[in-house]
Amino acid sequence: MKKYGKLLLVMVLAFSTLLAACGGNNEEEGQGAEGGAEGGTKTIKIFQFKVEIAEALNKLKAEYEKEHPGIKLDIQTVGGGSDYGAALKAKFASGDEPDIFNVGGYRDLETWFENVEDLSDQPWVKDVVDVAKEPMTKDGKLYGQPMTIEGYGFIYNKDLFEQAGITELPKTITELEEAAKKLQAAGITPFVNGYQETWILANHLLNIPFAHQEDPDAFVKGLNEGTEKLVGNAKFDEWMRLFDLTVQYGQKNPLTTDYNTEITTFASGEAAMTQNGNWTQVQIDGINPDLNIGLLPMPINDNAEENDKLPVGVPNNWVVNNKSKVKDEAKEFLNWLVTSETGKRYITEEFKFIPALKSIEANSETLGDLGNDVMKYSQENKALSWEFNKFPDGGMNEFGSQMQGYVAGNVDKTQLFEGIQKSWDSLKAK
Repeated sequence: MKKYGKLLLVMVLAFSTLLAACGGNNEEEGQGAEGGAEGGTKTIKIFQFKVEIAEALNKLKAEYEKEHPGIKLDIQTVGGGSDYGAALKAKFASGDEPDIFNVGGYRDLETWFENVEDLSDQPWVKDVVDVAKEPMTKDGKLYGQPMTIEGYGFIYNKDLFEQAGITELPKTITELEEAAKKLQAAGITPFVNGYQETWILANHLLNIPFAHQEDPDAFVKGLNEGTEKLVGNAKFDEWMRLFDLTVQYGQKNPLTTDYNTEITTFASGEAAMTQNGNWTQVQIDGINPDLNIGLLPMPINDNAEENDKLPVGVPNNWVVNNKSKVKDEAKEFLNWLVTSETGKRYITEEFKFIPALKSIEANSETLGDLGNDVMKYSQENKALSWEFNKFPDGGMNEFGSQMQGYVAGNVDKTQLFEGIQKSWDSLKAK
């Protein structure tokens, strides 16, 4: 009997161990984005593209989880030199779908429309600024919470400008070239170009001639309908002088200069200008917090009034996966982000964002020089539109590759325009 008693004890212990292995720790494991059992820990998977706020988001994560027991945030960041759009599509293709992700609006909304939740009933919607509504509105419904208002142009080093004897800021293409010559004569590299990045070329730089059209929306529509062409368009012809100027007065290796190298080079005082936007303020401050900087327009001709404008828009929007099993928790997080004192503090002070909601007051002290310049241009109604969000899906990589070919000297201006036109015609049909 003793022998059988010992055997029974061993079997019971083994069975108990097996139960523990299969069912133990049910508050942490296997609950995640599946929603979890009642009372268990729920995980909201967030997939976002702004590398500039990755560190601050991790700090926010800790504060949110402390305020919301039972909720965990799993934040992944893909951006900067990586293709966020391609990475997001890979996420969905693999079945590892995020609960919250970023959508750019217009064409991007169409691409992801079947996957995004209608957020029109959320309490913050009434506070969204007008310029941020249109890109994420379809059939009168709003599908995204705008991240921020941003602007871009040529970030310039005020001290290097002064060192080169530049007393008037350039507002025309001729004045910009004269400034570049003065900088070069003073032994200063005028531009550092991050032309390894297709988004710098094919989104922001290529946007300029689109935004300068008499009616940018009509021009994009005309390209889609086949009634407009890049070859022979006056604004594109003017814009090429700007493109050429950045290469002629830029560093020697623009096609092997990525985003981080571009910003590091500029922040270290090794170049006087770089094409980018106010989102770089956090990184620049991290490298050289005392750098004296500002934002310049990107002129294409000698009409000062036409050119004294910055492209201003919404870079991306937070959206909720409409198939997520933690939809309610995801919506609660986004609501907390823009209504709680903690969330608003992160938006204005940690992220250094220009708020896209009227209920959040911008902090001029934490925005930095670049954000304040964007605010100034916006308040003075000196803003150009962001047309690149209306480009065909896949355009960034194709157009960017063709522009890199031009920088490399492999194609001339006409061939570049013809190549972009051919790609546009092909992509719009998909």
